[in-house]
Amino acid sequence: MTFKENYEQSCTDVIAELNKTLTSIDAASLELLTKEILAADQVFFVGVGRVMLALQCVCKRLAHLGIKAHYVGEITEPAITKNDLLIVGSGSGGSLFPLGIAKKARAVVGCKIVHIGSNPNSEMKDICDFMVRIPVRTKFYLEDEIDSCQPMTSLFEQSVLLLGDVLAKMIIEERQLDMKSLWQYHANLE
Repeated sequence: MTFKENYEQSCTDVIAELNKTLTSIDAASLELLTKEILAADQVFFVGVGRVMLALQCVCKRLAHLGIKAHYVGEITEPAITKNDLLIVGSGSGGSLFPLGIAKKARAVVGCKIVHIGSNPNSEMKDICDFMVRIPVRTKFYLEDEIDSCQPMTSLFEQSVLLLGDVLAKMIIEERQLDMKSLWQYHANLE
């Protein structure tokens, strides 16, 4: 196989995995997540590693829609209140920092907490109000996980990013937002 053929086949494989994954996510949980995002005064995100990077992109996209969105740990992060939403991204549901932040948010302010992850039986299930499950391979190799040809948890991180953009598109349509007007929320010191 030539490099070009290998590249084209790899593209086909990755896109097929993403399509299978995104269409496997429970629509009812996504509808509930969208309602919670729109009902919250502010939306906070927390995760680590590549999940953190994907969630930061989702956070920024929601800010582009005029939603007050923040990433936990940013220097300008405001206080979270009971009227806010915390979205915790962790494929395993056991990553120390996101788990600790979720516990603190539950104990201190009692805000809504949603876990976006792969493992439905993690410690996170007892802390969060509900879960949006992206049923892809984790380090636990659960029986019902979608397998991947990609390394480690790449499929999870990619799915988090694309899911955020899909939900943003749906929010734009639901609110009948004018795409051109969204530029008012985009950074202009670049």
